[in-house]
Amino acid sequence: QLVESGGGLVQPGGSLRLSCAASRSIFSRNPMGWYRQAPGKQRQLVATITSGGRTTYRDFVKGRFTISEDNAKNTVYLQMNRLKVEDTAVYYCNSFPAFPSWGQGTQVTVSS
Repeated sequence: QLVESGGGLVQPGGSLRLSCAASRSIFSRNPMGWYRQAPGKQRQLVATITSGGRTTYRDFVKGRFTISEDNAKNTVYLQMNRLKVEDTAVYYCNSFPAFPSWGQGTQVTVSS
């Protein structure tokens, strides 16, 4: 199971922190990642994190987003700063490569 939360409406330049509670069976599928899907576009990987804390970011979020995790809580976070209109999407978490089943995602809308 994957349960994402924390999305919302924010102005350009604002911040949001997303959370994802994962079942242990998925969380243990190292690494974990955040993905997003904008309207009319394919789902894309945003960032990943290994159990050892090693992170990777796509260029379009590098320097603005930070992925982290709490192993004790089986929870992955995505701190999003300096948000842009083009960050508007439904955000999902999953393992990387992705487990076949996805959560409902959390909507992030960046608009003035």
